[in-house]
Amino acid sequence: MSHPYQVAVIGLGAMGMGAALSCLRAGLHTHGIDLDPAARERLAVAGATSVGADANAIADRLDAVLLLVVNAAQVRRILLGEQGLARRLKPGTAIMISATIASEEAEAIASELTAQGLLVLDAPVSGGAVKAEAGAMTVMAAGPQAAFDRLQPVLEAVATHVFTIGERPGQGSTVKIIHQLLAGVHIAVAAEAMALASRAGVPLDLMYQVITQAAGNSWMFENRMPRVLSGDYNPRSAVDIFVKDLKLVAQQGQALNFPLPLASAALNQFLNASNAGHGQEDDSAVIKAYAGITLPGAKS
Repeated sequence: MSHPYQVAVIGLGAMGMGAALSCLRAGLHTHGIDLDPAARERLAVAGATSVGADANAIADRLDAVLLLVVNAAQVRRILLGEQGLARRLKPGTAIMISATIASEEAEAIASELTAQGLLVLDAPVSGGAVKAEAGAMTVMAAGPQAAFDRLQPVLEAVATHVFTIGERPGQGSTVKIIHQLLAGVHIAVAAEAMALASRAGVPLDLMYQVITQAAGNSWMFENRMPRVLSGDYNPRSAVDIFVKDLKLVAQQGQALNFPLPLASAALNQFLNASNAGHGQEDDSAVIKAYAGITLPGAKS
């Protein structure tokens, strides 16, 4: 490619900001798109080629678009809505859809974009904000080889592990949804264990030390429970994100006529926490669904 590779990262939340910074570090001409002026400013200071509230003005110079937004409605609005980006992109531009969405939505959106001459990768990601910023995410990608090829500079910048799930968009989202079953259950059961410790009078910092050095540990326990210990529920990933994701898990199970009892229990706990007013807090706030326990105070 004779000209510098240009990528727009749309959605500069915890994961998107990390991905954009990783693209910058890899030497890609990176454009940051977000409605939040503070997020745009942070990326501009880091050296972004441009920042903006939408990508329309820069669409014709892009080689790739990476979407790290919350849900399918946002993906569809950004790409295919009234002011949609898709019609402004050059034919052959690659779009990497990394939101966690239903597999049939990923397939349908990819089909519409492909009909407009664009290359699409259904490519959900995992790893959390720290791995995103280190360029060490895990990508579960499905799409045509041409999309993988066109997005290779972006994939190399943001990920340590890129799994090729298949050639049909939707397959990547299926794998991510199964992953989210475990992620959601692990957070919910970590909260349940710590809630029980609180009720039993076991110091939570001691309980955390024991579990993280023993067989009951999980990545989610080790990552999320320090937030409970410090009383810091500022959202990295919110309770309502797992309400959404575990609903996608439930829908997948229903579509296959397959029972998912543990995923259903976890969904109910996130729903309980959301219903109690904690939906926009960090997902570790699912522990607040338990009554009659004392938790460490809010971080000042």
